Amino acid sequence: MRVYFAGSIRGGRQDADLYRELIDFIKGYADVLTEHVGDQSLTDAQGECYDASYIHTRDLDWLKLSDVMIAEVTTPSLGVGYEIATAIHLNRKVLCLYHPLKGRKLSAMIAGSPAVEVYTYTGIEEAKKAIAAFLNVSDR
Repeated sequence: MRVYFAGSIRGGRQDADLYRELIDFIKGYADVLTEHVGDQSLTDAQGECYDASYIHTRDLDWLKLSDVMIAEVTTPSLGVGYEIATAIHLNRKVLCLYHPLKGRKLSAMIAGSPAVEVYTYTGIEEAKKAIAAFLNVSDR
C-alpha cells in the first residue's frame, strides 16, 4: 500500500517531529511517498529552492500514485487542504488527524466533509491507533 502523508510545511514546522513519528509508524505497514514532510531539517523557507510548478506537479504525481491519504491537519495549511480536495477527487480514502489545541480550530470544510474520516486525538498513541484502524492493520 502507498500512503500520501500530508502536513504543513510552509505554514510552519512546529509539528515536524510529530509528522516524523507518524510517518515512521506508517512505514511499518506501508510505503510513504512523502517522507520529506517529517524531515526536521526541512524549513518552511526551504521549499523556495524548488520551483513552485515543480513542487505542484511532483506532489500531484505522488498523490495519483497513492492508495490512501493521511493528513495531520492541526496546523492549518492551504496546500494540505488542496491535497485533501485532490485526493477526494481521485477517490482516495482520506484520514485527517486533528489534535485540538488552544487557538487552533479544524476547518469546517474538513470536519463537514462526508468524504473525509476525521479523528480527533489527544496523544500520539491515539493517532497511531487511528492510523492502524484506517489502514486496516493490527496496531503493534
